[in-house]
Amino acid sequence: MNKVLLVSDAAYFRVDYEINPYMHTEVQPDHTAAVVEHLNIVVAHRAAGRRIEYVASAPECPDMVFTANAAVVRGNRAVLGAPPPERKAELPYFQEWLIEHDYDIVEAPYPFSGQGDALACGDLLLTGYGQRTDRRMHSILARALDYEVVPLRTVSPRWYDLDLAVAVVEPGRTLAYCPEALDEQSRRRLRGLGLDLIEVAVEEATRFALNLISDGTTVTMTKGAPRLAAELRTRGLTVVELDTTELAKGGGGVRCTALTLDNPLPARP
Repeated sequence: MNKVLLVSDAAYFRVDYEINPYMHTEVQPDHTAAVVEHLNIVVAHRAAGRRIEYVASAPECPDMVFTANAAVVRGNRAVLGAPPPERKAELPYFQEWLIEHDYDIVEAPYPFSGQGDALACGDLLLTGYGQRTDRRMHSILARALDYEVVPLRTVSPRWYDLDLAVAVVEPGRTLAYCPEALDEQSRRRLRGLGLDLIEVAVEEATRFALNLISDGTTVTMTKGAPRLAAELRTRGLTVVELDTTELAKGGGGVRCTALTLDNPLPARP
């Protein structure tokens, strides 16, 4: 997984509204620097052997660079996101791309932050709720995508999407997470999965340390999380650290900028 990614671009990236605690309309990203940051992420993906698919951003969609919220995909089926009203204009562009590429579309009847709150881990789907995703989406995701859903509740808007609090490092083997970002019941659920868990401090997690992309060999992540990066390297993983200073002004990091298209289908006997 994470070898085929759908990305957009930062051509129209700006902060027109405030829908997470990291966004401030009076603090605008440097446009040129943001474009370079995004291009560097794409270059890093290609250097890691990942295939990149592309959908052009639209002028009326300043957050379209964060493609992860568009949907969650498994096989040839995609469950569309149902984002805050400020981002609704993005959906038709992503839906059109998915239909043109032969994906069966399932529309979300309740608020749903797409892959931001739906992290595939083998046949498990770590599913966030408590902020942007209605928990009623969990049963829909389980049926539509044939996953065993693991509900995880984040405790504050600082963790507006699960992909700020939890990262899949090696599917079926290793997760990284910030314990303080989840309620106690969710922490117990994670510990009960029998996976290797890496604890990440709030200090690094709030710098988007967990908003990373890993294919089980190479981890692409933001700079500014030296402890997590060092821990990943001790496990034999190649770690690529990138500057995401300008993208962070929109509340996103590396994981937010790519929608995974190659989540594996269920294991069958």
